[in-house]
Amino acid sequence: QVPLVESGGGLVQPGGSLRLSCTAPGFTLDYYLIGWFRQAPGKEREGVSCISSGDGPIYYADGVKGRFTISRDNAKNTVYLQMNSLKPEDTAVYYCKAVYQWSAYWGQGTQVTVSS
Repeated sequence: QVPLVESGGGLVQPGGSLRLSCTAPGFTLDYYLIGWFRQAPGKEREGVSCISSGDGPIYYADGVKGRFTISRDNAKNTVYLQMNSLKPEDTAVYYCKAVYQWSAYWGQGTQVTVSS
């Protein structure tokens, strides 16, 4: 069983929006730092955004500031990445990662394609 499950990817036109979800079927995400990463073809995986547990700090990569918003709903055991004003360069497989102390888990990724 994959520890984390991402969903919400798809094909969208430039300027459009998508909301990605990351959930953990087998454990609670409440205490985990959650990060969203992406990997475009031929490129290295890069960090996009992360959110700490509770009301801790949030981080965004420079290229997505003002367009992407990360949030978490502990009641639904889900972390979201709202992506607005999407650009072709946002095309990638998006992964979430959960980190707590010595444990780290990845999802299988969800494809986001921005194209007209």
